[in-house]
Amino acid sequence: MPDLQTLRYALRGSVTKWFERPAVSLLVTLKFTPDTATVVGVLIAGIAAFFISEGEFLIGGILVLVGSTFDLLDGGIARSTGRVSKRGALTDSVFDRVAESVVLLGLAAYYLDGPDASQTGVLLAIVATSGSLMVSYVRARAEGLGVKGTAGFLTRPERVAITVICLVAGFPMAALWILGVGTPLSAAWRFVDAWRSIDPE
Repeated sequence: MPDLQTLRYALRGSVTKWFERPAVSLLVTLKFTPDTATVVGVLIAGIAAFFISEGEFLIGGILVLVGSTFDLLDGGIARSTGRVSKRGALTDSVFDRVAESVVLLGLAAYYLDGPDASQTGVLLAIVATSGSLMVSYVRARAEGLGVKGTAGFLTRPERVAITVICLVAGFPMAALWILGVGTPLSAAWRFVDAWRSIDPE
């Protein structure tokens, strides 16, 4: 039976073949640069966060999907146009974290002062933000030490999918519960796997 990583890479391959390559070609034709796509993605995430904070979850969910699409494509644009660089990789990684945090901040704002105000919702949004950042940080630190650090679940594509589905369906609290509980567990799983992969000194 294929493991989670195998299924993830197989799905990513299908997305690349049927969506990413045609979309990258279109954006390159429209003179998009990698940095332009990155910035557009973050700006759309900011707009999505505003609508989410106002309780407009359907619009917010659609905008999260659109913004995340630009986040997905900036790397492909860089490779297609020969603009792959360390600065670009750094910018992409940091802005991805910013975009995700801003969306969760929008949910926190909604539950802080919205019609469905909930301390639980605010707490879950904070934990989800911290957990999401830790999932990414553990990978970055592990790779800096020479190991993969890709184990676990609820990587960015999965977090985006959960957020979009729950927002569009009108169940933002469900997204917060899944992310608030799942991301710390994913970070811990990734840490343990990376720790075991490092040769003891």
